[in-house]
Amino acid sequence: MGDLRVALIGAGRMGSFHGETLARRVPGAALVAVVDPQPGAAERLAAALGAGSAGTDPAPVLADPGVDAVVIAAPARLHADLVVAAAAAGKHVFCEKPMALTPAEAERATKAATGAGVLLQVGFNRRFAADWVAARELLDAGLLGTPRLLRSLTRDPGGFDPSRVPPNTIFLETLIHDFDTVRFLNPGAEAVEVHAIADALVEPAWRDRGLLDTAVVTIRFDNGATAVTEACFEAAYGYDVRGEVFGSGGMATMGDGRRTGMVFSGADGRAVATARSDQELLREAYVAELAAFVAAVRGGGPVPVGGEDARAALVIAAAAVESVRTGRPVRTAEVG
Repeated sequence: MGDLRVALIGAGRMGSFHGETLARRVPGAALVAVVDPQPGAAERLAAALGAGSAGTDPAPVLADPGVDAVVIAAPARLHADLVVAAAAAGKHVFCEKPMALTPAEAERATKAATGAGVLLQVGFNRRFAADWVAARELLDAGLLGTPRLLRSLTRDPGGFDPSRVPPNTIFLETLIHDFDTVRFLNPGAEAVEVHAIADALVEPAWRDRGLLDTAVVTIRFDNGATAVTEACFEAAYGYDVRGEVFGSGGMATMGDGRRTGMVFSGADGRAVATARSDQELLREAYVAELAAFVAAVRGGGPVPVGGEDARAALVIAAAAVESVRTGRPVRTAEVG
């Protein structure tokens, strides 16, 4: 079987990393085209990676019979429409999170992929990170017993421009990872109630303009387990992603932001070097998720995380948004 011929839509920070992964890190994949609406962006990345073509319009790429699949790394507001267009063109799809901005959009995109008979995978990278994979294996083996309490957190390294943060980004683009993670670590269960609190603590001057940069969300599941997820857009010490699942048989903790196991002890005490970006901390997971997508398409499926998972996480996000708006717990049935 020849290489899977993949086109990249979106040549920004994450798209560039995915493009490099497809071109250089995943056997069986070939990056054949790059698309980005910013003039010159696709051409620069395609030239650097040896991709066959570059342009600003995805339509010719989607119509190209020489393209087998697309990786969507465009802005989140465009994801659902791009998934639908790619599915209509018969292309398999890997879409960065969130796959859509509402549960209804996610359902539309998922139905489009299913109806077209193409595979659809969503970029929930923590499912591919070694610590989280090991914890899920413990759960599947029964060693952790029945989940009771779960925790997942994301703290970004800061440096963001508040004027460029759309409303509810903290739920739709940051905590969406944590919402999926606690589902992944509580297999077979679904969220029934969500209570969220959020504020602008990093950029308080933007509070009246709708910015939310710090949040805590409590999620109750139908098997009785409770999860606490939290996020903040600024951590002075770097990029911090951790998790925990406590069950009837024991506990597993995940995540360590240290660059190495080395600890320096000196006159000022002990210090460790910490990861400063998502691509540094979760590099292997980003590669593994695309490798899994390529393997699924070449092998006929299924994908390890799909549209229904994207929709389920968006239901939690929608409930969190409504909870902040109303100041009360929100049943997921109200929003999804």
